[in-house]
Amino acid sequence: MPSKRDFYDVLGVPKGSSADDIKKAYRQKAKDCHPDLHPDDANAVQKMQEVNEAYEVLSDDKKKARYDQYGHAGVDPNNAGGFGGGNPFGGFGSGFGGEEIDLGDILGSFFGGGQSRRNPTAPRRGEDVQIRVNLTFLEAAKGCRKTVSYKRVENCPECSGSGAAKGTTAQTCTQCGGRGSVTVTKTMLGMNMRSEQPCPVCHGRGKVITSPCHTCKGNGQVAKSVSTEVDVPAGIDDRQVLNVRGGGSTGANGGPPGSLHMVMAVQQDVFFERDGFNIWCEYPISYATAALGGKAQVSTIDGKAAFDIPAGTQPGKVFSLKGKGIPVLNGRGRGDQFIRISIAVPEYLNIQQKELLRAFEASFGDANSLFDHGKSGLFGKKK
Repeated sequence: MPSKRDFYDVLGVPKGSSADDIKKAYRQKAKDCHPDLHPDDANAVQKMQEVNEAYEVLSDDKKKARYDQYGHAGVDPNNAGGFGGGNPFGGFGSGFGGEEIDLGDILGSFFGGGQSRRNPTAPRRGEDVQIRVNLTFLEAAKGCRKTVSYKRVENCPECSGSGAAKGTTAQTCTQCGGRGSVTVTKTMLGMNMRSEQPCPVCHGRGKVITSPCHTCKGNGQVAKSVSTEVDVPAGIDDRQVLNVRGGGSTGANGGPPGSLHMVMAVQQDVFFERDGFNIWCEYPISYATAALGGKAQVSTIDGKAAFDIPAGTQPGKVFSLKGKGIPVLNGRGRGDQFIRISIAVPEYLNIQQKELLRAFEASFGDANSLFDHGKSGLFGKKK
């Protein structure tokens, strides 16, 4: 029969560790090998028995002193010098040295950070509400004031949020004493495991309403449609979110309201195209204007703006208007507007226009020279 491992090694603590360190180590080991948490481990029960036995001894000051002095012989019930009457499972069914283990604490720390129990009467923040707000390109670029409508939860106007009918009040639950939860102890594999569960009488509320409000059916809150005006800042973009603190649902037990999250949905424009805080647009001009040059007016988000087109402007040429772009959101300055030139080719010509165009083309000689950049054709270099 294999010899027993040192109890300090079983829990992974050095000799002389404090009671708190031993308890912390036990809880960690219980997570690591508890059969309910590791159903696929065939040795989990045996490991848990070893951990429980070690903890039962080391958590008891008298047993721990005998173990430190005599080793396993000092706590072996089969020994005359032992403590006698022991449990071969080292605490199974005995509460691990006189105390029950809270399964909620073990499971809670196993899944991260321990178990938190919500006080049902504590103030709770209201739920956030998210809505979609449609904007035109110019509304987003220049900013605007919008009226938005949405639904949120508010305290019932009939009972002022108590859930009880007028003239009555909610009573503290006698089952849980107003805690909203009850302690349930179950025996699992010989261990007394304690956990917190919602109170079956008040369903976790901590109070019992004998005469519920007819408007909210005892919930204390109702859904309500509301409308409000909001200022949309200039420069906001598609899918950006504008938050309104306090615009969400009402909190419970005097808690603060949630927030309203407005997700912007900016429509595309037929002329403007946004690129960050810059604006791009395509501006068609006639062939004559491209060849001879001239003045033009282009639309901006602020109205018309004039710019010069030099003679010989080619398709794809880009001009810029400084400071005519999108205002920087919550900042200073603006982007630029870039104008990409295209040539408007007429689809229909009358006989006279066709003759004039042919004569114009013939004036350059060989038609192929129009596209020879090495010669003095229409698109060539001037000699």
